[in-house]
Amino acid sequence: MRTTAESAVVWKAKSVLEQRNSLVLRYRAGERMTELSREYGVSRKTGYKYVERYEAWGDAGLVDLSQRPKQTPTALAEEFVSLIVDARRRHPTWGPKKLRVLLISEHPGVELPSRTTIANVLRRQQLTVPRRRRGRVAAYRAPLTDAKGPNELWCMDFKGQFELGDGTVCYPFTVTDAFSRYVLVCEAFDGTAGKGVRAALEHIFREKGLPRAIRSDNGEPFVSPRALFGLSRLGAWLARLGILHERIEPGCPQQNGRHERMHRTLKAETTRPAARTLLGQQERFDAWRTCFNEQRPHEALGDRTPASAYEPSPRVWKGEVPKPSYPLHDMTRPVWKGGIVAIDRRRRFSLTASLVDEQVGLREVEDGKWLVSFVARDLGHYDERERRFIPSVATEEIGKESAIAAE
Repeated sequence: MRTTAESAVVWKAKSVLEQRNSLVLRYRAGERMTELSREYGVSRKTGYKYVERYEAWGDAGLVDLSQRPKQTPTALAEEFVSLIVDARRRHPTWGPKKLRVLLISEHPGVELPSRTTIANVLRRQQLTVPRRRRGRVAAYRAPLTDAKGPNELWCMDFKGQFELGDGTVCYPFTVTDAFSRYVLVCEAFDGTAGKGVRAALEHIFREKGLPRAIRSDNGEPFVSPRALFGLSRLGAWLARLGILHERIEPGCPQQNGRHERMHRTLKAETTRPAARTLLGQQERFDAWRTCFNEQRPHEALGDRTPASAYEPSPRVWKGEVPKPSYPLHDMTRPVWKGGIVAIDRRRRFSLTASLVDEQVGLREVEDGKWLVSFVARDLGHYDERERRFIPSVATEEIGKESAIAAE
């Protein structure tokens, strides 16, 4: 009789089918199943199963059978799949819930699949676009500005995109003065990149001066979900200009209600129907902006026009972006590629990539504990003992001192 090691060598040398065939033939020749099962490394029950299948189907019985179940009770009939796909193609913007209501009305008395099943069918048929998951952004907890005069608060946003006559998509970027309702910017963009927003803001800053604060929602490029406290490159640039960047609460567009109301008028008067090209749409925006600012009376202004209530900011801007100054800190350090800050060769930590090429201030508030600041904002502490940066939970409790100090 072969040893266990010898059996393993034999098992590897032969294919699985050859081994099963050999086991069956030796058993049929009179050898005992107890010794054969031990030699081939299978249970006696499995050995007898191979013998029975060989006697019933010959060599074909030694092949592994499919593990797929003979019946799938939860499988959806093809006719239901066809109904769902057809309904979706007739109504490409409808979701599973509405499609199910439609199918119930069209096929009374038929037991239709659940909303979840319909959603799964749409996904398998590639008739849905997966939602992009948004990163969570730290809440902005400072009180929002109540504008009492021009340039105390500007509001900026992207009006929902729409398709032009030539098939391209227009993304209107708008900026208004919250006090006077004056439309400062209404630009037809082909995307929402931060560079375009900054260029538009630079132009209006040169023309009208700098506001005390700017309010936006929590979308990109105003906020970066992956960055520390949602601080974007655009937000860092505004901070260096001494402009407070306020953010509304997620899902609370009423906190930017005046701006949203302007968007309703903009959409109704310039996009129904839309122009054929981006340039043509911009011409419509320019004409509308002139009418809105200089001709259209506004009830909240006592039927005055926004232009009559607005005046340029006394904070004149000539294009300079001042470097941050930290007179109360121990040192100033640059933020390197990848968001790395180095106190010296040994002490380095990761901050945030949105501040790459910016300067931060560091002050040792305790032995081995460094306060890290950007402009007038304290970002948190670097702890030498733990060898990591710890964000400040109160970082968003920003006072208005930074904007006041810059005036």
